[in-house]
Amino acid sequence: MTRAHRLRVPAPAAPPLTGHLPFTDAPGAADPIEVTSRWLTRGGRPWFPVSGEFHYSRYPAGEWEEELLKMKAGGVTAVASYVIWIHHEEIEGHVRFDGDRDLRRFAELCARHGLDFVPRIGPWSHAEVRGGGLPDWVLARDCEPRTDDPAYLAAVRPWFAAIAEQLKGLDRAHGGPIVAIQIENELYDQPGHLLTLKRMAQEAGLSAPLWTSTAWGGVRLPPDELLPLYGGYTEAFWTEADGRWPDTCRKHFFFTHQRDDEGIGSDLRPVTVRGSEPDAFADRFPWATCELGGGMAVSYHRRPYVDPDDIGALGLTKIGCGSVWQGFYMFHGGTNPPGELSTLQESHATGYPNELPVLTYDFQAPLGEYGQYRRTYHELRLQHLLLADFGHLLAPMESVLPGERPAGQFDRDTLRWAVRGDGASGFLFVNNHQPHEPLPEHPETTFTVEFAGGRGELTLPSTPVTVPPGAYFCWPLRMELAGLRLEWATAQPVCRLDVGGRTVLVLAATDGIAPELALDADTVASVSTPTGDVVPVGERLLVTGLRPGTDALVEVETADGGRAGLLVLDAATARTAYRGTAWGAERLVLSTDGVVFDRDEVRLHATGTATSFAVLPAPERAPVVDGVAAEAVTDGVFTRYAVPSDSGDEVPAVEVTLVRPAGAAPEAVTGVQGRASVPADKYFDTVAAEYRIEVPDGLPPGTLLRLHWHGDVGRAYVGGTLVADQFSAGRVWDIGVDRLPAKAVRGEGLRVRVLPLHARAPVQLPEQACAERETAAVTHAEWIIRRTRKVRTG
Repeated sequence: MTRAHRLRVPAPAAPPLTGHLPFTDAPGAADPIEVTSRWLTRGGRPWFPVSGEFHYSRYPAGEWEEELLKMKAGGVTAVASYVIWIHHEEIEGHVRFDGDRDLRRFAELCARHGLDFVPRIGPWSHAEVRGGGLPDWVLARDCEPRTDDPAYLAAVRPWFAAIAEQLKGLDRAHGGPIVAIQIENELYDQPGHLLTLKRMAQEAGLSAPLWTSTAWGGVRLPPDELLPLYGGYTEAFWTEADGRWPDTCRKHFFFTHQRDDEGIGSDLRPVTVRGSEPDAFADRFPWATCELGGGMAVSYHRRPYVDPDDIGALGLTKIGCGSVWQGFYMFHGGTNPPGELSTLQESHATGYPNELPVLTYDFQAPLGEYGQYRRTYHELRLQHLLLADFGHLLAPMESVLPGERPAGQFDRDTLRWAVRGDGASGFLFVNNHQPHEPLPEHPETTFTVEFAGGRGELTLPSTPVTVPPGAYFCWPLRMELAGLRLEWATAQPVCRLDVGGRTVLVLAATDGIAPELALDADTVASVSTPTGDVVPVGERLLVTGLRPGTDALVEVETADGGRAGLLVLDAATARTAYRGTAWGAERLVLSTDGVVFDRDEVRLHATGTATSFAVLPAPERAPVVDGVAAEAVTDGVFTRYAVPSDSGDEVPAVEVTLVRPAGAAPEAVTGVQGRASVPADKYFDTVAAEYRIEVPDGLPPGTLLRLHWHGDVGRAYVGGTLVADQFSAGRVWDIGVDRLPAKAVRGEGLRVRVLPLHARAPVQLPEQACAERETAAVTHAEWIIRRTRKVRTG
């Protein structure tokens, strides 16, 4: 039986409120930023930013530039970063902006590469940092932190002045990258203090067109002074060890118009305590986000395992819900700096209910602690490519939902879908994925979307389809393309591209759903397709049976003399697509390696010796890779180039020696809120299994040591210095060889110690880590050789 899903997209509502908020851009800004009640604008055009969090003080400064270029290639348009006070002034009066703390250089690198910058200046940040980022010496003062206590403000004022000095001349008035500044973090019940902090920052010399505040937990804000930003995570490390998947995470896999996630930060604020209603600002502010979970940290007592599709589904669902700013935390992982006086992670010792690793802040992010590419990066990049080309259309479109769900957020049987539309056109969103509790397939599915703006309704596809378990996608409805009207496509828009004078819309097929293109016949003079059929049906031409891939280009001559194309890539190939300016033109590059675009050079980040990349449109001159001409072959409508392989690149085996097997696991100890605490340091010297790993000379820069292991806690040392750590959560443990003290590790080797987990420890592990939780071992080790290949045109 066909399952017909129907909704009506109304004509545009009343125009959004404008001029009602005191946010103003710098006089004379070439592309002034403004805020309406429903979306943001830039240069008078709807603007859909994508921000990604990257903590400069948790990453080596010498690698910032390449990592920022990776983020840009991933579709990030704005880089957000906490300015973590304790990282800069652990010792009172000794303020450091050197090396990895060089805030100014980081902001300048953002500007150099066309990235906006959003400093989150606190002073309290959280960020899983000791004291929430407040230095110990501040907390030791006779004052009430995070209030208008004069003694506290007296400490904050010079800190804000130091930040302002670092960022002087980088504001919009001087052509700088700073588009927004966040005040404080997760402070839900002190609007007066938030306003005080904003005024102090302005008096110090900081300026931006947007001043923001986190808005989860029913925040109370000073009226119209701060733009509320929301969040949503797929999982939570801060809930109880014996707790199920939190309901506050579950709801993010439904299409809903509720913006708030009262679960974020609930370890420090009871969920039942609220400052205001969940959607108190919906009539005055657009739905903007700053903390959509790009992954999740692991705490000692609770260790979530985040699947890349969890992040992909959440991100796409939020666009369908009505988001007009996709902000991800974290987008890039990092490592806590070693403290001058103490370790700098959140822990029971600092009064927090959670114990975090001493060093690693990988966060299972799209780009990892050492810049590793994760599949999450590719899932999100596909969505960000869509927003880069079509975000200005999406931003003003209202989100329209079908009727109420029969069983609320525990309903697994009703198909989850929504439309964002303007009364005449739009985008259809479907999410059939959520963590932990798989959703069923939906056979015989069709959608009917009625547009109230005068163009009638669409029913698609022409033949019912099965929506597979785990699928999430976006389909275009009545999209205009170079004189062609695409009535619908059962494939997701990726980007537009000029290929030989033809405007080509690139789309991504969904596994399990055959792509179908419906063209408005009145806009078509002729159409040709490499596979499948073109069938007239009423006022439309249907392209069916198209086999997606690099050759699946449907060419259209439009009725007004234009030339358009529709290229449908298969799902796997679409996730290798990068779009950027290369060799003088906008191009689409397909590569299973990482790709960055840097002026006249493209760089490939590979983990193998043999690789290739494909380009559309092909450059006039063949690319040269590391000075060697690349051999070209035809790959559909792309030109594919083989990258010359390196000679003599045999990867050595890892020499691992068991020094001491593990002893009996230590009894579990609990701390704040009765949660399990990390075993004491002495057990790593007496109970942990110990391995010695030789690190040979000559490993290429960027090499990772990848450990396959199980147990409870792993720590790696060079001499007596802790250099890496990890809580077991069913994932491999990567250690960046470049981060190790070279001379010492060559002489002493790397010592890896792994503790077993006590059988009665109140620790929640993901299924992937449960089987051997009470034993401790490194089962396999390998060198992951990472190479950067430079591609230029000859």
